Amino acid sequence: MVCIKDVPKNDRPRERLMNLGANHLSNQDLLAIILGTGTKNESVMSLSHRLLVHFEGLPLLKDATVEELTAIKGIGTAKAVVLMAALEIGKRVYSFKPTERYVIRSPEDGADFVMEELRHLKQEHFVCLFLNTKNQVIHQQTVFIGSLNASIVHPREIFREAVKRSAASIICAHNHPSGDPSPSQEDIHVTRRLTECGKMIGIELLDHLVIGDRKYVSLKEKGYL
Repeated sequence: MVCIKDVPKNDRPRERLMNLGANHLSNQDLLAIILGTGTKNESVMSLSHRLLVHFEGLPLLKDATVEELTAIKGIGTAKAVVLMAALEIGKRVYSFKPTERYVIRSPEDGADFVMEELRHLKQEHFVCLFLNTKNQVIHQQTVFIGSLNASIVHPREIFREAVKRSAASIICAHNHPSGDPSPSQEDIHVTRRLTECGKMIGIELLDHLVIGDRKYVSLKEKGYL
C-alpha cells in the first residue's frame, strides 16, 4: 500500500491543487482531498479510486445516500457527511441562477438606486456602484464617510475594487446632508480626477451624482465628465 506520505510532496493532490489549480486534478485526486485520510490498511487515493469504481463515476456518486456511502468499507459516517456536503455545494453552484440585477440607463436610474439610502444621512457618504457591460449593478460599496476631499477619495481604492469585480464602468454618488445637491468645487475636482484615472485604466466613470433631499444633480449632465 502506498500512503500519501510516501508520495513526493509536489505530487500529492493537495499540493498539486495549490500549485496547478483544481481544474488540473482528476476526480480521484479531488475525492482524496475531500476524504482527507484513508484507513489503516488503505491509502486515501486507493479509497477514492474504489469509491469511483463502485458508483461508476460521478453521475451516480452525486446522488448517493449516507447509507449507500457508509456501506463501502473505509467510509464512515463522518466521511460520508463531508462527501455529501461537498457534492451538494457542487449541485448548488451548477444550478445557481443570479437574480435580476438593477440596470442603470440614465442619471435618474442611478439616483433612484441610492436616493433612499443616502438622502437622510447626517454625514457625507461617498458610494461607488460597479457596473458590468450591460450597465447592471454588480456591486455597491461605501468608499468613505466624511466631507468630500480629493486627498481622501483615492482613485486607487475605487479602481482596485472595480478591477477586482471585473467592472466595465462605475458610477459615484455622495450625499449633501444639507439637502441641497448643488455641486461644490471639491465635487467637481474629484469628478475630473476620477474621470482621468478611469480613462487611463479603461474603466469609465459614467457619472457622479450628488444626492440631496429627493433631489439630485448629475455632474455628467452638467458637463464635468
